[in-house]
Amino acid sequence: MKKKRKKKKKIKIKKRKEKETKIQQIVNHYFYTKGLSLNQIKNNAKKKKIIYSRFTRPAKQLLELAGSVKKAKKAIDIVAQWAKSRHLDYAIETVFKKWLELDRLKPKEVVKKPFFQGQPMVWSSTEKKWYVITEDGEWKEFAGDEKDIKWKISKPRTTA
Repeated sequence: MKKKRKKKKKIKIKKRKEKETKIQQIVNHYFYTKGLSLNQIKNNAKKKKIIYSRFTRPAKQLLELAGSVKKAKKAIDIVAQWAKSRHLDYAIETVFKKWLELDRLKPKEVVKKPFFQGQPMVWSSTEKKWYVITEDGEWKEFAGDEKDIKWKISKPRTTA
């Protein structure tokens, strides 16, 4: 009889260890948005690159604020997209700070600008023509085909 109880107890403990708690789900989801897999999280925690316990309190608070794991994960996703598009770092606490603005947080739009042979171009809506701006700042009328126009993503300027 005692052997059976011990086996059942071991099985219950094993099952409990395998299943993630709600807080673990939130913390792990946060790391997934940072681009880490579960194995990477475990390895970094073993090497003490990540102090996992530091994230449990904010995860618990987020769970209380959101009301469910699903809503908490959705909030983390929204903040992650918003922060990544602006090249910002974020933490679980950032979700608290942005909680009231979640419905208005949108990723920054990617702006593509036209270029012809490395020179920037401008569309004149009054004349309905493309112009190429030379290095001298002179505007020259574009006589080529629209397929010759290269669209490049413009990087935001950083002021020092």
